[in-house]
Amino acid sequence: MPFLLSTFRALIPSLFMLTASAATASPDPAIEKIRSELTKQLGDISLDSIEVSPVPGLYEVLIGARLYYVSADGRYFIRGQMTDIGTGQNLTEAKVAKARKKLIDDVGEDNMIVFGKGDEKHTISVFTDIDCGYCRKLHAEMDEYNKNGIRVRYLFYPRAGMNSDSGRKTVSVWCADDRKKALSEAKQGKDPKPESCANPIADQYALGQVVGVTGTPALVLENGELLPGYVPPTRLRQILDAKLVEK
Repeated sequence: MPFLLSTFRALIPSLFMLTASAATASPDPAIEKIRSELTKQLGDISLDSIEVSPVPGLYEVLIGARLYYVSADGRYFIRGQMTDIGTGQNLTEAKVAKARKKLIDDVGEDNMIVFGKGDEKHTISVFTDIDCGYCRKLHAEMDEYNKNGIRVRYLFYPRAGMNSDSGRKTVSVWCADDRKKALSEAKQGKDPKPESCANPIADQYALGQVVGVTGTPALVLENGELLPGYVPPTRLRQILDAKLVEK
């Protein structure tokens, strides 16, 4: 399984940091067969869950916030989306969203920079990059997001990597005495004073990779759904209200 092996090997650093231990044993022999085959191919990677999928003979394997499908004999591996044609629901994203929400909530707000009074109707989590143009546009409209009842929790995703200029700026912002002020100034193009300290930036960058972030800003809604790109405050409020109705 060279394709399967290379797919997971690329994720090993993030998965070791961010996934829980393997699920407890199940009486289903197919699940144990799949676990055995994947362990032989992938080594000591934690499998968060292995469950029967809606399709007979196909099983769901969840690793972090990535969902894969595997045949009962553990031989065939499928990476893609499963949709219920009858309802139109994306079954893959529904399950991934729950896992994504848990991973982000587990970060804790002490490890985020949060903008809002705390009485907003909605809370979103935003993976941001200090130098990203649309990230700066979003931040410039923070008052409007808050006025629209949207509280914003920032996590950091320096797109060029931790050793980039953006990565270093992000660490300096986190280590500043006033993080919110330092972040707002950095979003306006002012370089933060170089600082260093213990920080969660590398973990958040790894988390972004695990939950499917490919660009910034990346908005994670209250249900765990990932919304890529900038969304104007009024439009975002409409989307969030609609999600509440769908529950």
